[in-house]
Amino acid sequence: MTGLIMLFTLLAYFSLLLWISYRMRNSGSNDAFFRAGRHSSWGMVAFGMIGASISGVSFVSVPGWVNKTDMTYLQMCAGFFFGYLLVAFVLLPMYYRLKLTSIYSYLRTRFGASAQTTGASFFVMSRLTGAAARLYLACVVLQEFVSEPLGVPFSLTVIIVLVLIWLYTRRSGMKTIVHTDALQTLCLLLALVVMFVIVIVKMDLSTQGIIDVVNNSGMNQVFCWEIGSKQYFWWQFLSGIFVVVVMTGLDQDMMQKNLTCRSLRDAQKDMCAYGICFLPVNFLFLVLGILLYTFANQHAVTATGDELMPALVKSGLLGNVVIIPFAIGIVSAAFSSADSAMTSLTTSICIDILGVEQKGRSKPDAERIRKRVHIAVVLAFLTFILLFRVLSSQNVINTIYVMASYTYGPLLGLYAFGMFTKRTVRRKSIPYICIAAPLICAALDYSSPRLWGYTFGYELLMLNGLITFMALYLASIGKELTPSHETL
Repeated sequence: MTGLIMLFTLLAYFSLLLWISYRMRNSGSNDAFFRAGRHSSWGMVAFGMIGASISGVSFVSVPGWVNKTDMTYLQMCAGFFFGYLLVAFVLLPMYYRLKLTSIYSYLRTRFGASAQTTGASFFVMSRLTGAAARLYLACVVLQEFVSEPLGVPFSLTVIIVLVLIWLYTRRSGMKTIVHTDALQTLCLLLALVVMFVIVIVKMDLSTQGIIDVVNNSGMNQVFCWEIGSKQYFWWQFLSGIFVVVVMTGLDQDMMQKNLTCRSLRDAQKDMCAYGICFLPVNFLFLVLGILLYTFANQHAVTATGDELMPALVKSGLLGNVVIIPFAIGIVSAAFSSADSAMTSLTTSICIDILGVEQKGRSKPDAERIRKRVHIAVVLAFLTFILLFRVLSSQNVINTIYVMASYTYGPLLGLYAFGMFTKRTVRRKSIPYICIAAPLICAALDYSSPRLWGYTFGYELLMLNGLITFMALYLASIGKELTPSHETL
């Protein structure tokens, strides 16, 4: 019964997405795919970005994470807000002034073609692994609830999901995604609220009862002031700021949506509105996690981490009614994070690496290349998700942030050096520096617990960016920029 309900939910949901895609069928140009014609409503973009960033990882991982880190994730979320302000008032003005489609075109203007290719390559690696990790988690849940009862192997489940996403993004790309992401965010938030209400009803809790459960849970710590801890407040807060700067402001996926707005002012409004919503939504996820753990303990359910919510739904202890919001939450989250990632990866590969919008290339030829790249990206997703199946992690959201510390650090250093200095860099050295910095961080991450008794957390991202910045400085000369170069 559970599998059938989830299957019909998936089919109905996909039909709705395909209908939206059909409505956009006359917009199959590269301009629609890359930029949505630059006519998107800022409110719709802001609302859609909530679902794209929260994704299935937050829906399952954040509640499951609370037994290990309590509510200290809110420290990082507080930092997120200030990160969004930096993106809105430092990075977005530069992107709009340069009229960028791919944000890595800035690196070409500032450092040359090799820097653009290097920055785009790090983004492709970062977004591909991160988005595949998010989609992997959703596919695991769909496999357990839908595919296994029907005898469908995991690989076929992944292929079906990827084909469905490809079908509704292949023509209009970003123009379709701006609309589908808004729908998916609505479904995701409704699913969160409904699941919250179901758990409260099952536990027979009043408002005061919820507060008492949270206070007595032993998982309600928000602030950590122990310097040696990975949850130390200042490391978490500062990491939150820099995580947003790199995973939003220096990420083609998130910025591409903002660059479809009609003006810089609209883009700044959508970024600020989106940033305000992030903290309360994650607070609800953490409280839901505490309630789920409490409920699980009352009924001798031992599942933890990413397995907690699926185990409770599958057990039937929350009733069959919970299956619908759970299915909608997982499916909407999976699609909202993966569809925009596929589109942005296609955009970056086409513009930054293949140069499809360079002069001399015909529009039909450019569109043909874009369609082929889009298919290649889908196949890359398939490969990475199957690798995650082999190298699975107990908590996907933690894995994503750890990967970001390594892959986004060079981008942080490149943009910081380009925007806040006027020095020129020996162009041939840039790719080597961007590869060396994460390798140095990996060596430090491995050796520091053994040599100094210190374990790095997400602050490794800041260290990675700092090493990149310093290496660029050492490889630079004091020559002033020419008028063609853009700085802050």
